[in-house]
Amino acid sequence: MLPINETMGQYSELFMLLAAGTYTVAFIAFAWDLARSSKALKAVDLKAAAAGATDTSAKVPVAAGAAAAASRAESGGGDRLAGPADRAERPSSYSSGAVHAGQTADDSMRYAAERRAAARVGVALTVLGAAIHAAGVLTRAVGAGRVPWGNMYEFLTTGAFVAVAVFLVVLVRRDLRFLGTFVVGLVIIMLVAASVAYWTPVGHLVPALQSYWLIIHVSIAVLSSALFTLTFAMSALQLVQSHRQKTIAAGGADKLGFMRLVPSALSLENLSYRINAIAFIGWTFTLMFGAIWAEKAWGRFWGWDTKEVWTFVIWVVYAGYLHARATRGWTGTRAAWLSIVGYLCVIFNFTIVNQFFNGLHSYSGL
Repeated sequence: MLPINETMGQYSELFMLLAAGTYTVAFIAFAWDLARSSKALKAVDLKAAAAGATDTSAKVPVAAGAAAAASRAESGGGDRLAGPADRAERPSSYSSGAVHAGQTADDSMRYAAERRAAARVGVALTVLGAAIHAAGVLTRAVGAGRVPWGNMYEFLTTGAFVAVAVFLVVLVRRDLRFLGTFVVGLVIIMLVAASVAYWTPVGHLVPALQSYWLIIHVSIAVLSSALFTLTFAMSALQLVQSHRQKTIAAGGADKLGFMRLVPSALSLENLSYRINAIAFIGWTFTLMFGAIWAEKAWGRFWGWDTKEVWTFVIWVVYAGYLHARATRGWTGTRAAWLSIVGYLCVIFNFTIVNQFFNGLHSYSGL
């Protein structure tokens, strides 16, 4: 009979596998929603264009309409009077409620188009996947007898769960279902990387990590990283949406119809900026609490360890992003690229620094 820690570890791996499978189906549902909605909106555009062409060809001067009406009246057709000018004045159903050509989601992240069944399925499956994922994180914690973020495998699986949880929580207030494909896709990549590249059996922590500061320092780092993951997806979409909007403004063809379901580049930028501001505060506390923990463990607050340096580099990049956008007018694509660079630094710090740089923070478990 296996020890309880190994049994819980196996259950955890099974839950992680089931969660990854559920997320995969949710990813397909979100992608299917984007594809079908894009096709439906394109059909609306074509119908609206045809209706507009008909209305334009039917318009005649009022005087001509009156003359034609008088002629029909003289010939006994006055009771059938319904001038084209009158019909042109009436609002159509398209202009009074449906989505206009090229229109994107509004600033509230809600759409003029009808609710989509595939998106609802995607959200439901994401909730189910998050519940299974949570069971995997909890069983890992029970098996290890501690918080489940003592090595890269545990940090990545827990971070993926927090990213999904934050996405679902924000979804209650704002309709961010357009992010479903991208967030769930990133979570799947994180789970696969954790299982394939960073898997580590359940074990005890090294003495330096056996501290309550592990809970404080790493939990804030996980939450901040999850928020940075969301803003990375938004910044990438902002670049695509900005290019699309410029193409349409220049008279080019809209080849990215699914981006109609995504808010404007400005809306994405504003929301990304607010979330980055919150994540930056969390990363500031990560840096501060890490320094306090270092003093408790090694007798100094700062030692220019590679991990410490790159944690500070991330802080500087996001501080520069917030400062440049707020005071120097760095908006649009420049702000988006700076946000993306910040997230790439987070990835570099987690992967390259943890695996290939020796130091006091070599706790990858590999």
